[in-house]
Amino acid sequence: EGLCGAPGPNSGCFSEVAYSQSTGQKEQLSRCLQRGIRRVQDLCKVLQLPTVFEETAVSYFQRALQHPSFHLVSLEKKELLGGCCVFVTCRQHNWPLTMGTICSLLYAKQELFASVYLSLQKELGLSVPALSLADLVKTHLNSFRLFQHTADIPARFVEDKETMVTRTMQIVELASETWLVTGRHPVPIVMAAAFLSWQSLQPTARLACTFARFCKLAGVDLPPPAHLRLKELLEILLRMASQLTWLKVFNMDKKTVVKHIGDLLQHRIFLLKNAFCLEDKEEQHATASGEGSLGEGSPGSPPVAGGSAQEESCPLEGKRQREGSPRPLLPPCLINPRKRLRTAALSASDSAITGDEPISDSEIEQYLRGPEEIRAFRKAKAWL
Repeated sequence: EGLCGAPGPNSGCFSEVAYSQSTGQKEQLSRCLQRGIRRVQDLCKVLQLPTVFEETAVSYFQRALQHPSFHLVSLEKKELLGGCCVFVTCRQHNWPLTMGTICSLLYAKQELFASVYLSLQKELGLSVPALSLADLVKTHLNSFRLFQHTADIPARFVEDKETMVTRTMQIVELASETWLVTGRHPVPIVMAAAFLSWQSLQPTARLACTFARFCKLAGVDLPPPAHLRLKELLEILLRMASQLTWLKVFNMDKKTVVKHIGDLLQHRIFLLKNAFCLEDKEEQHATASGEGSLGEGSPGSPPVAGGSAQEESCPLEGKRQREGSPRPLLPPCLINPRKRLRTAALSASDSAITGDEPISDSEIEQYLRGPEEIRAFRKAKAWL
């Protein structure tokens, strides 16, 4: 009688079982792989990525775990490896996903995530294109709830999607031309640009709306640096508005300049050139006037240096003029450099002279003898 109770050994109750299935070997070897694949799939579902993206990210993750470089990495890095595969996939398909978004979903440090991402890109030989700001603007604004009439959004706050995307793109391009994007996380800049474009399309009804309320109505989070990016954009717009003739009669501030964003964007190349290149023109004019004053007078008379004498006699006045002149167009890190940490004052024991202190080059130069000293030293040495 067979094991299953049926008579005879050929009763059909037995089936072939693979060795790996009978011993659990396959399950043990792929447990890490299966857990990682589920993590990649869950991450793709949270980000609402297409099925093609999920399949590509899973294949990258399988290739990475089979590579010898990732066999002995820590468990934390293996968990981040799946996020890196999703990040690479999105970039390759021009899906504007930022590294900060992935790190926030995985509760990961950006430095560690970046190191795993660079290792993955190097070991697998992956080509990852740069992030397109235009795609990022379109994708980020797709999640806004301001483009459809709903019960919780007033009618005056609803805006046409294409119109808002177009103006937001123009403001982001302006931010890029004025160094505000360089080295910064793009999402806060996009949020600030979207808020300004939304206000400028109907300023009368929307100027009283705050940035925080705008984000609440749109159903998106407000990144902490977005307020700083908004402030920087408004400063650029105010500088541009000071060059428009028909706006000079108004007392422009950060509220009223929003009404004229359309005109400022229309003439932005001309206005940026005038607003941030005046300092170069003033320097050239000062140089030309200085050369002209040096060339005045008769050939035998000394050159007239009234301008330089005036600057020497009144250095503070020249400094005030330079400070009052418009600044050049520079990255924010150069305009507002970080303050250096103050060193603590030395104690009496630390400041005591021991004779072992290093001698600076300027101090050594004070001890170098001139020709007359050398001759006197040799004469004195001969007397001794």
